[in-house]
Amino acid sequence: MNDAPKIALLVLLVLAGAPFLWLYFRDLRARWGTGPEDASIPSPLQLAIGFVTNFFDTLGVGSYAPTTAVFRLRKLVSDPLIPGTLNVGHYAPTLAEAFIFITIVEVDPITLWSMIVAAALGAWLGAGAVIRASQRGVQLGMGIALVVACALMLLRQLDVLPRGGDALSLSLPALAVAFAANFAFGAMMNLGVGLFAPCMITIALLGMNPKAAFPIMMGSCALLQPVASIRFVAHRRYSARAALGLTLGGVPAVFLAAFVVKELALDTVRWLVIAVALYTAAGLLRASAQRRARPA
Repeated sequence: MNDAPKIALLVLLVLAGAPFLWLYFRDLRARWGTGPEDASIPSPLQLAIGFVTNFFDTLGVGSYAPTTAVFRLRKLVSDPLIPGTLNVGHYAPTLAEAFIFITIVEVDPITLWSMIVAAALGAWLGAGAVIRASQRGVQLGMGIALVVACALMLLRQLDVLPRGGDALSLSLPALAVAFAANFAFGAMMNLGVGLFAPCMITIALLGMNPKAAFPIMMGSCALLQPVASIRFVAHRRYSARAALGLTLGGVPAVFLAAFVVKELALDTVRWLVIAVALYTAAGLLRASAQRRARPA
């Protein structure tokens, strides 16, 4: 991939993110100290969640499932606000990841651009559905999507699904499949389910080099998160304090993981993420069932 498509893509990410960041920081100022879900200095725990989840996110594990698990376990964020908090709070660390990996990893520009745009389109349409959904609807959607993501991660861990090939580009039929898949994954991110695991598996199934997944995954998230998050912020469907903790804790973790640690043996961490995500999915589905059974 030559420099011109890389530069154009990075410029697009900046242009897409600038309106969201302006709206986000304006909303933080307006909501500073006004309520439990509004903006104030994040707690050490909230900063630690941002640091740890984004550290492992940079290494390819993903951040949404473990963040959701901790939020629910410690009752830091109410269920309807979790999807928006994840998209808003994890955006700045993801943008840093995208700049790093788009710059250093080679991928066919047509493949890269197509999958990133597909994810953003899916995110825009999906955000509206989540904003309009009831608390039970959000719980049910998050629970089901987490179960699906866990199943894919489990199959990959057991080597049932391929680990990938050597290709850095896709033929037109394969690219159409990848476009449709990333569109769906972008929509799912509005339910608080990360794009990393399903996107990485799709890339492997299509015979691409696993390293090519990193700029595709991170570029997709860096474009789709501000697209979706503008709507979450505009409707205040997120916890401002928790999101700020993810942002402030996450950015330094990205640079530490990318330039200092670089690689870790992550099999144990992935097994832990699967277990935590399944536990969280069970809790969400149980809460959704209880809400349905509750008399009006």
